[in-house]
Amino acid sequence: MLKPYDVEQAAPESSEVAIVQKSSRSPRKPKVKKLFVLDTNVLMHDPTCLFRFEEHDVYLPIGTLEELDGHKKGLSDVARNARQASRFLDEIVVGDLEAIKKGLPIRLKDGQHSRGRLFLQTEAINGELPATLASGRTDNQILSVVRHLQTQESSREVVLVSKDINMRIKARALGLAAEDYFNDKVLEDADLLYTGVRRLPRDFWESHGKGVESWKKDGHTYYRLSGPLVPKLHVNEFVYDEGGERPLYALVREIAGRQAVLETLRDYTHAKNSVWGINARNREQNFALNLLMNPAVDFVTLLGQAGTGKTLLCLAAGLTQVLDDKRYSEIIMTRVTVPLGEDIGFLPGTEEEKMQPWMGALEDNLDVLNATDESGGEWGRAATRDLVRSRIKIKSLNFMRGRTFVNKWLVIDEAQNLTPKQMKTLVTRAGPGTKVVCLGNIAQIDTPYLTEGSSGLTYVVDRMKDWPHAGHVTLARGERSRLADHAAEAL
Repeated sequence: MLKPYDVEQAAPESSEVAIVQKSSRSPRKPKVKKLFVLDTNVLMHDPTCLFRFEEHDVYLPIGTLEELDGHKKGLSDVARNARQASRFLDEIVVGDLEAIKKGLPIRLKDGQHSRGRLFLQTEAINGELPATLASGRTDNQILSVVRHLQTQESSREVVLVSKDINMRIKARALGLAAEDYFNDKVLEDADLLYTGVRRLPRDFWESHGKGVESWKKDGHTYYRLSGPLVPKLHVNEFVYDEGGERPLYALVREIAGRQAVLETLRDYTHAKNSVWGINARNREQNFALNLLMNPAVDFVTLLGQAGTGKTLLCLAAGLTQVLDDKRYSEIIMTRVTVPLGEDIGFLPGTEEEKMQPWMGALEDNLDVLNATDESGGEWGRAATRDLVRSRIKIKSLNFMRGRTFVNKWLVIDEAQNLTPKQMKTLVTRAGPGTKVVCLGNIAQIDTPYLTEGSSGLTYVVDRMKDWPHAGHVTLARGERSRLADHAAEAL
Protein backbone atom coordinates (compact mmCIF):
# COMPACT_ATOMS: atom_id res chain seq x y z
CA MET A 1 0.00 0.00 0.00
CA LEU A 2 1.39 3.38 -0.99
CA LYS A 3 1.91 6.05 1.61
CA PRO A 4 0.86 9.68 0.95
CA TYR A 5 4.42 10.79 0.27
CA ASP A 6 4.90 7.91 -2.20
CA VAL A 7 1.97 9.23 -4.26
CA GLU A 8 3.43 12.74 -4.19
CA GLN A 9 6.75 11.42 -5.48
CA ALA A 10 5.08 9.24 -8.15
CA ALA A 11 3.03 12.08 -9.59
CA PRO A 12 5.89 14.07 -11.22
CA GLU A 13 7.13 10.93 -13.02
CA SER A 14 3.73 10.26 -14.63
CA SER A 15 3.33 13.91 -15.58
CA GLU A 16 6.81 13.91 -17.15
CA VAL A 17 5.85 10.87 -19.22
CA ALA A 18 2.69 12.68 -20.34
CA ILE A 19 4.73 15.74 -21.34
CA VAL A 20 7.13 13.59 -23.35
CA GLN A 21 4.24 11.87 -25.12
CA LYS A 22 2.61 15.19 -26.00
CA SER A 23 5.83 16.68 -27.34
CA SER A 24 6.49 13.60 -29.48
CA ARG A 25 3.39 14.37 -31.60
CA SER A 26 4.06 16.39 -34.74
CA PRO A 27 2.30 19.77 -34.74
CA ARG A 28 -0.75 19.97 -37.01
CA LYS A 29 0.02 21.71 -40.29
CA PRO A 30 -2.02 24.83 -40.98
CA LYS A 31 -4.52 24.38 -43.79
CA VAL A 32 -3.28 26.22 -46.89
CA LYS A 33 -5.90 28.03 -48.95
CA LYS A 34 -6.10 27.14 -52.62
CA LEU A 35 -6.35 29.76 -55.35
CA PHE A 36 -9.04 29.00 -57.92
CA VAL A 37 -8.80 30.74 -61.30
CA LEU A 38 -12.26 30.88 -62.91
CA ASP A 39 -12.92 30.46 -66.61
CA THR A 40 -15.79 32.51 -68.11
CA ASN A 41 -18.04 29.50 -68.75
CA VAL A 42 -18.19 28.74 -65.00
CA LEU A 43 -19.63 32.20 -64.26
CA MET A 44 -22.07 31.91 -67.17
CA HIS A 45 -23.14 28.46 -66.00
CA ASP A 46 -23.64 29.41 -62.33
CA PRO A 47 -23.37 33.12 -61.37
CA THR A 48 -23.35 32.17 -57.67
CA CYS A 49 -20.11 30.19 -58.12
CA LEU A 50 -18.22 33.13 -56.55
CA PHE A 51 -19.72 32.15 -53.18
CA ARG A 52 -19.14 28.38 -53.52
CA PHE A 53 -15.43 28.02 -52.76
CA GLU A 54 -15.70 28.23 -48.95
CA GLU A 55 -12.38 29.27 -47.34
CA HIS A 56 -10.40 29.26 -50.62
CA ASP A 57 -9.55 32.33 -52.71
CA VAL A 58 -10.93 33.12 -56.18
CA TYR A 59 -8.98 34.84 -58.99
CA LEU A 60 -10.56 36.41 -62.10
CA PRO A 61 -8.27 37.10 -65.10
CA ILE A 62 -9.06 40.15 -67.23
CA GLY A 63 -9.84 37.81 -70.15
CA THR A 64 -12.68 36.26 -68.14
CA LEU A 65 -14.19 39.69 -67.46
CA GLU A 66 -13.95 40.68 -71.15
CA GLU A 67 -15.65 37.46 -72.29
CA LEU A 68 -18.34 37.97 -69.64
CA ASP A 69 -18.98 41.44 -71.04
CA GLY A 70 -19.26 40.01 -74.57
CA HIS A 71 -21.99 37.53 -73.58
CA LYS A 72 -24.25 39.83 -71.54
CA LYS A 73 -26.56 40.87 -74.41
CA GLY A 74 -29.63 38.82 -75.30
CA LEU A 75 -32.48 36.95 -73.63
CA SER A 76 -30.92 33.49 -73.38
CA ASP A 77 -30.12 31.83 -70.06
CA VAL A 78 -26.39 32.32 -70.76
CA ALA A 79 -26.88 36.09 -71.21
CA ARG A 80 -28.99 36.31 -68.03
CA ASN A 81 -26.33 34.46 -66.06
CA ALA A 82 -23.58 36.73 -67.45
CA ARG A 83 -25.53 39.81 -66.33
CA GLN A 84 -26.18 38.32 -62.88
CA ALA A 85 -22.49 37.44 -62.44
CA SER A 86 -21.60 41.06 -63.34
CA ARG A 87 -24.05 42.33 -60.69
CA PHE A 88 -22.49 40.09 -58.04
CA LEU A 89 -19.02 41.36 -58.99
CA ASP A 90 -20.24 44.97 -58.83
CA GLU A 91 -21.38 44.40 -55.23
CA ILE A 92 -18.08 42.77 -54.23
CA VAL A 93 -15.58 45.03 -56.01
CA VAL A 94 -15.47 48.20 -53.88
CA GLY A 95 -12.47 50.24 -52.77
CA ASP A 96 -9.24 51.51 -54.30
CA LEU A 97 -6.56 49.66 -56.26
CA GLU A 98 -4.61 48.71 -53.14
CA ALA A 99 -7.68 47.04 -51.61
CA ILE A 100 -8.26 45.08 -54.84
CA LYS A 101 -4.60 43.93 -54.90
CA LYS A 102 -4.89 42.67 -51.29
CA GLY A 103 -8.04 40.74 -52.11
CA LEU A 104 -11.68 41.68 -51.55
CA PRO A 105 -13.85 39.92 -48.96
CA ILE A 106 -16.70 37.99 -50.61
CA ARG A 107 -19.95 38.92 -48.88
CA LEU A 108 -22.53 36.16 -48.63
CA LYS A 109 -26.26 36.76 -48.99
CA ASP A 110 -26.89 36.79 -45.23
CA GLY A 111 -24.39 39.64 -44.78
CA GLN A 112 -21.56 37.46 -43.48
CA HIS A 113 -18.13 37.40 -45.05
CA SER A 114 -16.92 34.17 -46.59
CA ARG A 115 -13.51 33.00 -45.46
CA GLY A 116 -12.10 33.37 -48.96
CA ARG A 117 -11.19 36.51 -50.91
CA LEU A 118 -11.61 37.67 -54.51
CA PHE A 119 -8.56 38.76 -56.54
CA LEU A 120 -8.73 40.54 -59.90
CA GLN A 121 -5.96 40.82 -62.48
CA THR A 122 -4.65 44.37 -62.07
CA GLU A 123 -1.57 44.22 -64.29
CA ALA A 124 -0.44 42.76 -67.60
CA ILE A 125 0.68 39.15 -67.22
CA ASN A 126 2.64 37.29 -69.84
CA GLY A 127 3.26 33.78 -68.57
CA GLU A 128 5.51 31.78 -70.85
CA LEU A 129 3.52 29.40 -73.07
CA PRO A 130 4.62 27.25 -76.04
CA ALA A 131 4.93 29.23 -79.28
CA THR A 132 2.32 26.98 -80.94
CA LEU A 133 -0.42 28.44 -78.71
CA ALA A 134 -1.81 31.62 -80.32
CA SER A 135 -1.36 34.56 -77.95
CA GLY A 136 -4.50 36.36 -79.16
CA ARG A 137 -6.96 33.75 -77.91
CA THR A 138 -8.61 34.43 -74.55
CA ASP A 139 -8.27 30.79 -73.44
CA ASN A 140 -4.51 30.98 -73.92
CA GLN A 141 -4.34 34.32 -72.07
CA ILE A 142 -6.10 32.68 -69.10
CA LEU A 143 -3.65 29.74 -69.25
CA SER A 144 -0.73 32.17 -69.18
CA VAL A 145 -2.23 33.85 -66.08
CA VAL A 146 -2.49 30.44 -64.38
CA ARG A 147 1.15 29.66 -65.29
CA HIS A 148 2.25 33.05 -63.84
CA LEU A 149 0.25 32.54 -60.63
CA GLN A 150 1.67 29.04 -60.22
CA THR A 151 5.17 30.56 -60.18
CA GLN A 152 4.24 33.54 -58.03
CA GLU A 153 2.11 31.61 -55.49
CA SER A 154 4.44 28.64 -55.10
CA SER A 155 3.39 28.14 -51.46
CA ARG A 156 -0.13 27.09 -52.37
CA GLU A 157 -2.03 25.18 -55.05
CA VAL A 158 -3.33 27.16 -58.04
CA VAL A 159 -6.23 25.44 -59.84
CA LEU A 160 -7.99 26.41 -63.06
CA VAL A 161 -11.77 25.77 -62.89
CA SER A 162 -13.45 25.40 -66.29
CA LYS A 163 -16.52 23.72 -67.82
CA ASP A 164 -14.62 23.48 -71.13
CA ILE A 165 -13.12 19.99 -71.46
CA ASN A 166 -10.58 21.05 -74.10
CA MET A 167 -9.42 23.95 -71.90
CA ARG A 168 -8.80 21.51 -69.03
CA ILE A 169 -6.91 19.14 -71.34
CA LYS A 170 -4.67 21.99 -72.59
CA ALA A 171 -4.00 23.08 -69.01
CA ARG A 172 -2.99 19.58 -67.92
CA ALA A 173 -0.78 19.23 -71.00
CA LEU A 174 1.06 22.37 -69.82
CA GLY A 175 1.47 20.93 -66.32
CA LEU A 176 -1.25 23.13 -64.76
CA ALA A 177 -3.85 21.87 -62.28
CA ALA A 178 -7.37 22.01 -63.77
CA GLU A 179 -10.76 20.65 -62.74
CA ASP A 180 -14.45 20.84 -63.59
CA TYR A 181 -16.94 22.92 -61.60
CA PHE A 182 -18.63 20.34 -59.37
CA ASN A 183 -20.98 22.45 -57.25
CA ASP A 184 -23.79 22.25 -59.82
CA LYS A 185 -23.80 18.46 -59.74
CA VAL A 186 -26.44 16.81 -57.56
CA LEU A 187 -24.64 13.46 -57.82
CA GLU A 188 -21.18 12.47 -58.99
CA ASP A 189 -22.47 9.11 -60.27
CA ALA A 190 -25.91 8.72 -61.85
CA ASP A 191 -25.98 5.10 -60.59
CA LEU A 192 -26.35 6.49 -57.05
CA LEU A 193 -29.60 8.28 -57.95
CA TYR A 194 -32.59 7.36 -55.80
CA THR A 195 -34.68 4.73 -57.64
CA GLY A 196 -37.77 4.79 -55.39
CA VAL A 197 -37.72 0.99 -55.23
CA ARG A 198 -36.04 -1.22 -52.61
CA ARG A 199 -35.82 -5.00 -52.47
CA LEU A 200 -36.23 -6.25 -48.90
CA PRO A 201 -33.48 -8.57 -47.57
CA ARG A 202 -34.28 -12.25 -47.08
CA ASP A 203 -34.14 -11.99 -43.30
CA PHE A 204 -36.40 -8.91 -43.24
CA TRP A 205 -39.23 -10.44 -41.23
CA GLU A 206 -36.81 -12.15 -38.82
CA SER A 207 -35.11 -8.83 -38.03
CA HIS A 208 -38.22 -6.59 -38.26
CA GLY A 209 -41.10 -8.88 -37.29
CA LYS A 210 -40.78 -8.51 -33.51
CA GLY A 211 -43.73 -6.52 -32.13
CA VAL A 212 -45.16 -5.81 -35.59
CA GLU A 213 -48.68 -4.31 -35.70
CA SER A 214 -51.09 -5.03 -38.56
CA TRP A 215 -54.51 -3.65 -39.52
CA LYS A 216 -56.77 -3.22 -42.56
CA LYS A 217 -58.32 -0.01 -43.86
CA ASP A 218 -59.95 0.92 -47.19
CA GLY A 219 -58.85 -2.32 -48.85
CA HIS A 220 -55.18 -1.94 -47.84
CA THR A 221 -53.21 -3.81 -45.18
CA TYR A 222 -50.90 -1.76 -42.98
CA TYR A 223 -47.85 -2.94 -41.00
CA ARG A 224 -46.15 -0.89 -38.29
CA LEU A 225 -42.67 -2.27 -37.66
CA SER A 226 -39.22 -1.32 -36.42
CA GLY A 227 -35.73 -2.58 -37.18
CA PRO A 228 -32.30 -1.72 -38.60
CA LEU A 229 -33.62 -0.98 -42.12
CA VAL A 230 -36.11 1.72 -41.03
CA PRO A 231 -33.59 4.66 -40.91
CA LYS A 232 -32.62 3.93 -44.56
CA LEU A 233 -36.20 4.07 -45.87
CA HIS A 234 -37.84 7.11 -47.49
CA VAL A 235 -41.49 8.15 -47.39
CA ASN A 236 -43.36 6.91 -50.51
CA GLU A 237 -40.55 4.47 -51.31
CA PHE A 238 -41.71 1.11 -52.69
CA VAL A 239 -40.48 -2.09 -51.03
CA TYR A 240 -41.02 -5.64 -52.21
CA ASP A 241 -40.29 -9.20 -51.14
CA GLU A 242 -40.84 -11.95 -53.72
CA GLY A 243 -39.08 -14.71 -51.77
CA GLY A 244 -42.02 -16.23 -49.89
CA GLU A 245 -45.18 -18.02 -51.00
CA ARG A 246 -47.11 -14.72 -51.01
CA PRO A 247 -45.04 -11.84 -52.42
CA LEU A 248 -45.22 -8.48 -50.65
CA TYR A 249 -45.49 -5.20 -52.57
CA ALA A 250 -45.83 -2.20 -50.27
CA LEU A 251 -45.32 1.55 -49.97
CA VAL A 252 -43.62 3.26 -47.03
CA ARG A 253 -46.55 5.38 -45.85
CA GLU A 254 -44.85 7.13 -42.93
CA ILE A 255 -41.70 7.09 -40.82
CA ALA A 256 -41.83 8.18 -37.18
CA GLY A 257 -38.56 7.83 -35.28
CA ARG A 258 -37.50 4.19 -35.37
CA GLN A 259 -40.87 2.97 -36.67
CA ALA A 260 -42.21 2.76 -40.23
CA VAL A 261 -45.70 2.06 -41.57
CA LEU A 262 -45.96 -0.05 -44.74
CA GLU A 263 -49.12 0.00 -46.89
CA THR A 264 -49.87 -2.80 -49.36
CA LEU A 265 -50.51 -1.73 -52.95
CA ARG A 266 -53.41 -2.03 -55.36
CA ASP A 267 -52.59 -4.62 -58.02
CA TYR A 268 -52.79 -2.82 -61.36
CA THR A 269 -51.51 -5.91 -63.20
CA HIS A 270 -54.97 -7.46 -62.70
CA ALA A 271 -57.59 -6.81 -65.43
CA LYS A 272 -60.21 -5.60 -62.90
CA ASN A 273 -57.92 -2.67 -61.95
CA SER A 274 -57.16 -1.52 -65.51
CA VAL A 275 -56.56 2.20 -66.02
CA TRP A 276 -58.16 3.45 -69.25
CA GLY A 277 -57.82 -0.08 -70.61
CA ILE A 278 -54.14 -0.30 -69.63
CA ASN A 279 -52.65 -2.79 -67.14
CA ALA A 280 -49.20 -2.76 -65.59
CA ARG A 281 -46.93 -5.30 -67.31
CA ASN A 282 -44.21 -5.44 -64.67
CA ARG A 283 -43.45 -4.62 -61.05
CA GLU A 284 -42.19 -1.06 -61.62
CA GLN A 285 -45.16 -0.13 -63.83
CA ASN A 286 -47.45 -1.31 -61.02
CA PHE A 287 -45.56 0.93 -58.59
CA ALA A 288 -45.82 3.89 -61.02
CA LEU A 289 -49.60 3.49 -61.41
CA ASN A 290 -50.00 3.39 -57.62
CA LEU A 291 -48.29 6.80 -57.45
CA LEU A 292 -50.15 8.27 -60.43
CA MET A 293 -53.56 7.19 -59.13
CA ASN A 294 -52.90 8.35 -55.57
CA PRO A 295 -54.55 11.78 -54.97
CA ALA A 296 -52.35 12.36 -51.89
CA VAL A 297 -49.21 12.48 -54.07
CA ASP A 298 -48.87 15.87 -55.78
CA PHE A 299 -45.50 15.39 -57.51
CA VAL A 300 -44.42 12.25 -59.41
CA THR A 301 -41.16 11.62 -61.30
CA LEU A 302 -40.79 8.65 -63.65
CA LEU A 303 -37.37 7.76 -65.06
CA GLY A 304 -36.64 5.03 -67.56
CA GLN A 305 -35.14 4.25 -70.92
CA ALA A 306 -37.11 4.35 -74.17
CA GLY A 307 -40.07 1.98 -74.23
CA THR A 308 -40.61 1.55 -70.50
CA GLY A 309 -44.11 3.07 -70.72
CA LYS A 310 -43.63 6.41 -68.94
CA THR A 311 -45.84 8.52 -71.22
CA LEU A 312 -48.48 5.81 -71.73
CA LEU A 313 -48.98 5.21 -67.99
CA CYS A 314 -49.04 8.95 -67.29
CA LEU A 315 -51.67 9.66 -69.97
CA ALA A 316 -53.84 6.65 -69.01
CA ALA A 317 -53.88 7.73 -65.35
CA GLY A 318 -54.48 11.36 -66.33
CA LEU A 319 -57.41 10.59 -68.66
CA THR A 320 -59.04 8.34 -66.06
CA GLN A 321 -58.89 11.04 -63.40
CA VAL A 322 -59.92 13.86 -65.77
CA LEU A 323 -62.78 12.20 -67.65
CA ASP A 324 -63.98 9.42 -65.31
CA ASP A 325 -63.20 10.59 -61.77
CA LYS A 326 -63.48 14.38 -62.55
CA ARG A 327 -60.57 14.92 -60.14
CA TYR A 328 -58.74 17.29 -62.52
CA SER A 329 -60.17 19.62 -65.15
CA GLU A 330 -57.69 18.96 -67.98
CA ILE A 331 -54.26 17.63 -68.96
CA ILE A 332 -51.50 20.11 -69.83
CA MET A 333 -48.38 18.80 -71.59
CA THR A 334 -45.13 20.68 -72.13
CA ARG A 335 -41.56 19.84 -73.05
CA VAL A 336 -38.24 21.43 -73.99
CA THR A 337 -37.96 21.98 -77.74
CA VAL A 338 -34.45 20.64 -78.29
CA PRO A 339 -34.08 19.08 -81.77
CA LEU A 340 -32.38 15.70 -82.24
CA GLY A 341 -30.69 16.71 -85.52
CA GLU A 342 -30.55 19.97 -87.49
CA ASP A 343 -33.26 22.51 -86.67
CA ILE A 344 -35.93 22.75 -89.41
CA GLY A 345 -36.58 26.45 -88.77
CA PHE A 346 -39.70 28.34 -87.72
CA LEU A 347 -43.05 26.54 -87.63
CA PRO A 348 -46.33 28.16 -88.72
CA GLY A 349 -49.52 28.56 -86.72
CA THR A 350 -50.61 29.18 -83.14
CA GLU A 351 -48.70 28.13 -80.01
CA GLU A 352 -50.43 24.73 -80.00
CA GLU A 353 -49.81 24.18 -83.73
CA LYS A 354 -46.13 25.10 -83.35
CA MET A 355 -45.79 22.59 -80.49
CA GLN A 356 -47.63 19.82 -82.37
CA PRO A 357 -44.54 18.40 -84.19
CA TRP A 358 -42.77 18.10 -80.80
CA MET A 359 -45.66 16.09 -79.39
CA GLY A 360 -45.43 13.00 -81.57
CA ALA A 361 -45.12 10.87 -78.42
CA LEU A 362 -48.48 12.23 -77.23
CA GLU A 363 -50.25 11.32 -80.48
CA ASP A 364 -48.69 7.84 -80.58
CA ASN A 365 -49.84 7.07 -77.05
CA LEU A 366 -53.32 8.48 -77.66
CA ASP A 367 -53.65 6.09 -80.60
CA VAL A 368 -52.79 3.18 -78.28
CA LEU A 369 -55.21 4.35 -75.59
CA ASN A 370 -57.98 4.97 -78.12
CA ALA A 371 -57.57 1.44 -79.53
CA THR A 372 -58.28 -0.05 -76.09
CA ASP A 373 -61.85 1.33 -76.17
CA GLU A 374 -63.79 -1.39 -78.01
CA SER A 375 -67.28 -0.11 -77.17
CA GLY A 376 -69.26 1.94 -79.68
CA GLY A 377 -67.40 0.76 -82.78
CA GLU A 378 -65.66 3.16 -85.18
CA TRP A 379 -68.04 6.08 -84.46
CA GLY A 380 -67.60 5.64 -80.72
CA ARG A 381 -63.82 5.64 -81.03
CA ALA A 382 -63.88 8.80 -83.17
CA ALA A 383 -66.10 10.57 -80.61
CA THR A 384 -63.83 9.42 -77.78
CA ARG A 385 -60.76 10.66 -79.64
CA ASP A 386 -62.31 14.12 -80.10
CA LEU A 387 -63.35 14.25 -76.44
CA VAL A 388 -59.90 13.22 -75.28
CA ARG A 389 -58.12 15.78 -77.52
CA SER A 390 -60.38 18.54 -76.20
CA ARG A 391 -59.16 17.85 -72.67
CA ILE A 392 -55.43 17.89 -73.53
CA LYS A 393 -53.67 21.24 -73.95
CA ILE A 394 -50.12 21.58 -75.30
CA LYS A 395 -48.13 24.52 -73.93
CA SER A 396 -44.70 25.93 -74.69
CA LEU A 397 -42.12 26.45 -71.94
CA ASN A 398 -41.45 29.96 -73.23
CA PHE A 399 -44.75 31.29 -71.86
CA MET A 400 -44.84 29.49 -68.49
CA ARG A 401 -43.38 32.21 -66.26
CA GLY A 402 -46.03 33.90 -64.09
CA ARG A 403 -48.75 31.33 -64.79
CA THR A 404 -50.71 29.36 -62.17
CA PHE A 405 -52.40 26.07 -63.02
CA VAL A 406 -55.37 25.23 -60.78
CA ASN A 407 -56.82 21.70 -60.69
CA LYS A 408 -54.73 20.51 -63.66
CA TRP A 409 -52.77 17.35 -64.53
CA LEU A 410 -49.44 18.92 -65.60
CA VAL A 411 -47.05 16.67 -67.55
CA ILE A 412 -43.43 17.75 -68.15
CA ASP A 413 -42.10 15.45 -70.87
CA GLU A 414 -38.38 15.02 -71.69
CA ALA A 415 -37.59 16.66 -68.34
CA GLN A 416 -33.94 15.56 -68.47
CA ASN A 417 -33.24 18.53 -70.80
CA LEU A 418 -34.31 21.08 -68.18
CA THR A 419 -31.86 22.93 -65.95
CA PRO A 420 -32.57 22.96 -62.18
CA LYS A 421 -33.68 26.60 -62.50
CA GLN A 422 -36.12 25.81 -65.33
CA MET A 423 -37.46 22.84 -63.37
CA LYS A 424 -38.09 25.06 -60.35
CA THR A 425 -39.91 27.59 -62.57
CA LEU A 426 -42.21 24.87 -63.93
CA VAL A 427 -42.97 23.00 -60.71
CA THR A 428 -43.82 26.24 -58.90
CA ARG A 429 -46.58 26.88 -61.49
CA ALA A 430 -48.74 24.33 -59.64
CA GLY A 431 -51.78 25.85 -57.92
CA PRO A 432 -54.36 24.19 -55.64
CA GLY A 433 -55.42 20.70 -56.75
CA THR A 434 -52.73 20.36 -59.46
CA LYS A 435 -50.59 17.25 -59.89
CA VAL A 436 -47.20 17.53 -61.62
CA VAL A 437 -45.69 14.51 -63.40
CA CYS A 438 -42.10 14.67 -64.74
CA LEU A 439 -41.02 12.10 -67.33
CA GLY A 440 -37.54 11.58 -68.71
CA ASN A 441 -34.47 9.49 -69.38
CA ILE A 442 -31.21 10.97 -68.07
CA ALA A 443 -29.27 8.86 -70.58
CA GLN A 444 -30.77 10.96 -73.44
CA ILE A 445 -29.74 14.53 -72.58
CA ASP A 446 -29.65 16.76 -75.69
CA THR A 447 -28.89 20.12 -74.01
CA PRO A 448 -25.16 20.93 -74.50
CA TYR A 449 -24.30 22.11 -70.96
CA LEU A 450 -26.21 19.49 -68.95
CA THR A 451 -24.94 16.14 -67.70
CA GLU A 452 -26.61 13.27 -65.86
CA GLY A 453 -25.37 14.72 -62.59
CA SER A 454 -26.53 18.32 -63.19
CA SER A 455 -29.86 17.76 -65.00
CA GLY A 456 -32.97 19.35 -63.53
CA LEU A 457 -34.63 15.91 -63.45
CA THR A 458 -31.83 14.48 -61.30
CA TYR A 459 -32.10 17.60 -59.13
CA VAL A 460 -35.82 17.22 -58.33
CA VAL A 461 -35.59 13.45 -57.79
CA ASP A 462 -32.88 13.98 -55.19
CA ARG A 463 -34.42 17.04 -53.50
CA MET A 464 -38.04 15.80 -53.33
CA LYS A 465 -37.43 12.22 -52.18
CA ASP A 466 -38.23 12.87 -48.50
CA TRP A 467 -41.39 14.93 -49.04
CA PRO A 468 -44.55 12.96 -48.04
CA HIS A 469 -46.49 14.20 -51.11
CA ALA A 470 -43.87 13.28 -53.73
CA GLY A 471 -42.99 9.90 -55.23
CA HIS A 472 -40.46 8.51 -57.69
CA VAL A 473 -40.03 5.28 -59.65
CA THR A 474 -37.25 4.27 -62.03
CA LEU A 475 -38.82 1.98 -64.65
CA ALA A 476 -36.43 -0.83 -65.45
CA ARG A 477 -37.95 -3.06 -68.14
CA GLY A 478 -38.86 -2.00 -71.65
CA GLU A 479 -42.30 -3.08 -72.84
CA ARG A 480 -42.45 -1.45 -76.30
CA SER A 481 -41.42 -4.43 -78.43
CA ARG A 482 -38.74 -7.12 -78.52
CA LEU A 483 -36.95 -5.19 -81.27
CA ALA A 484 -36.88 -1.96 -79.21
CA ASP A 485 -35.73 -3.78 -76.07
CA HIS A 486 -32.92 -5.58 -77.90
CA ALA A 487 -31.85 -2.38 -79.69
CA ALA A 488 -31.71 -0.48 -76.38
CA GLU A 489 -29.32 -3.11 -75.00
CA ALA A 490 -27.28 -4.03 -78.07
CA LEU A 491 -26.85 -0.60 -79.67
